[in-house]
Amino acid sequence: MPLLIALDQSTSATKAVLVDHTGRVLDKTARDHRQIYPQSGWVEHDAAEIWANVVAVVRELAERNADALDELAGVSIANQRETFVVFDRATGEPLHNAIVWQCRRGAPICSELIEAGHEPLVIERTGLKLDTYFPAAKISWLMRERPELAEQIQNGAAAVSTIDGYLVHRLTGGDTFATDHTNASRTLLYNVRTLNWDDDLCDLFGVPMTALPAVRESDEPFGDTDVAGALPRPVPVCGVMGDSQAAMFAQRCFQPGSGKATFGTGTSVLLNVGHEPLPSTASAVLAVAWVLEGAPTYAYEGLINYSAATVAWLRDQLGLIKDSAESEQVAAEVDDNGGVYLVPAFAGLSAPHWRPDARAAIVGMSGHTTRAHIVRAALESIAYQVRDVLDALRTESGVAPAALAVDGGPTRNKLLMQLIADIARVELHAADIPEASALGAAQAAWLGLGLRTMDDLAAEVREHATFKPQMPADEADRLYAGWQQAVQRVLL
Repeated sequence: MPLLIALDQSTSATKAVLVDHTGRVLDKTARDHRQIYPQSGWVEHDAAEIWANVVAVVRELAERNADALDELAGVSIANQRETFVVFDRATGEPLHNAIVWQCRRGAPICSELIEAGHEPLVIERTGLKLDTYFPAAKISWLMRERPELAEQIQNGAAAVSTIDGYLVHRLTGGDTFATDHTNASRTLLYNVRTLNWDDDLCDLFGVPMTALPAVRESDEPFGDTDVAGALPRPVPVCGVMGDSQAAMFAQRCFQPGSGKATFGTGTSVLLNVGHEPLPSTASAVLAVAWVLEGAPTYAYEGLINYSAATVAWLRDQLGLIKDSAESEQVAAEVDDNGGVYLVPAFAGLSAPHWRPDARAAIVGMSGHTTRAHIVRAALESIAYQVRDVLDALRTESGVAPAALAVDGGPTRNKLLMQLIADIARVELHAADIPEASALGAAQAAWLGLGLRTMDDLAAEVREHATFKPQMPADEADRLYAGWQQAVQRVLL
């Protein structure tokens, strides 16, 4: 029975998952990495630490499953998408901390380009907003602030890539420097219509195309690896995909109109819109869902900066809960939010507002407010943001999904899932695939390795928990109206 090690390199941790060709998880292990905050609004990761964690989790998994490694067919990668690394092309060593998608340091450059009238070009070519959420402006910022790095990038000594390209380079010992279409399309440097890096966009942001990785389909081979000796023999790297698109693939959103939401640090809501690159909208961005056999599939995407990260903030910054799981218990201690709304604009608000200058607030507190009200307000904020996004996608795509597939650790919080179903007025299908991003990349690998077909994947039967709206619609609308008022207060 062929096996695969699926790497899931997320915003908070690096996970290695041993799966068989049916998607069954046989074993897994994970290591967290540090979140580095040099100053307000800046977020970084130590890319060397991430690489060390990749080697460590693969080694741990390999040691525990040594007898099964004869069946190992390859390694796949799902990754946090917009975080980028500048690294030495010869050694693979990072030349600066990875700059994370949450980081806002590129905002002034975005403002400059918007004022100069460049936003229509960026939107038309990329399907994305001219926003510092995406890497290009932050790459420009880094090149302005670090002339020595800019020189290395310009002369070819340094390479620039999202996390997947960096890991592919390190996994293959420098033999391969490549990314896939889903990750390339998140940079503001890639043309979603030509499916290539764009000369005009690279010139606009001052990023030489020679510093960027080759772009391949997710199921293509990306070289061979023994993961720095953690595996007893080299195996192919195959199945490379941005984590949200990988989760969409795992959820089998293969048909136009099908959609999913992945709950992690942030939330990505993706709605399949078919094979033509529809125009980006006021609220949603256009995503390359995947490219297979030369044919792209596109999706509208609504991005939420803070979802599970809001619960982590309650734990780490305020000490209101001991762990994320406790949020469900504490929130259930009260019947409602007591008029309290938490707007988690810790890194601005993305879809549908796109206001990087917005800042977080808790509004509506009184002497009656308790810890439970604040915790409940934090969970409700996730539901309200999902409704924001779904309402925008329904309006602008003309498609209203009858149900939404959901995945990610927060789907284990039954109270949260019911709140989303109630407030967003949508049926949720929470499949028992907590490793959805890893599984989606693994499925792309099985396609590339010739061990599965798209028909095989579409025909699989999976169990899922269903959450249907139970709250009266007028009550959901009343609560949502309170949320909208709270959001307006932070947008002033």
